[in-house]
Amino acid sequence: MTAVGYALSSEEHGASDLVRHARRAEEAGFSFAVISDHYHPWIDRQGQSPFVWGVLGAIAQATESLRVGTGVTCPTVRIHPAIVAQAAATAATLMPGRFFLGLGTGERLNEHILGTPWPEWDVRSDMLEEAVGVIRELWDGAVTSHHGRHYTVENARIYSLPDRLPPIYLAAGGPKAARLAARLGDGLIGTGPDASLIDGFAGAGGEGPRLGR
Repeated sequence: MTAVGYALSSEEHGASDLVRHARRAEEAGFSFAVISDHYHPWIDRQGQSPFVWGVLGAIAQATESLRVGTGVTCPTVRIHPAIVAQAAATAATLMPGRFFLGLGTGERLNEHILGTPWPEWDVRSDMLEEAVGVIRELWDGAVTSHHGRHYTVENARIYSLPDRLPPIYLAAGGPKAARLAARLGDGLIGTGPDASLIDGFAGAGGEGPRLGR
């Protein structure tokens, strides 16, 4: 069954406008929305880039049925996956059953700001796989320690968890990323209406929603 979603562009609209647009999208009958998670707009002329997790809290209070997710968050460089796990859990408690966590390998435009080197895709995909594992482990609600190749977590526990954990959808712009999404995620976020991505996702055993943005 096809559902039509709405794109909340954080690069083009301020926080208050994004909240208003989400409410209007719900009123217009859209079933879901994705909101971008950027530190910078794509170009200066766009002129906006509010902190997505604050905006999501406001959207949660302004809407009742609209499913909303990040499209997408990069949990590897700019934001540690343990922090993403906590932020997403909180968003899911504010929007029970209607928040999804969209994740991807990111792009240098937003992730270079802390001065961390920007690795090639194969390294970033390995980082993403470990990050997804960290997030899911923390969502178990137990005290967690993780000493991996890319990330360390020491005696961390997320106390505020939703009754139902949000699904994780992974973004893909090519066949390798689509196969990664099939292996790690609960759904696929495509960068456009590309049948080859959907075929690659399904061919690798992927199940669940396929969202375009």
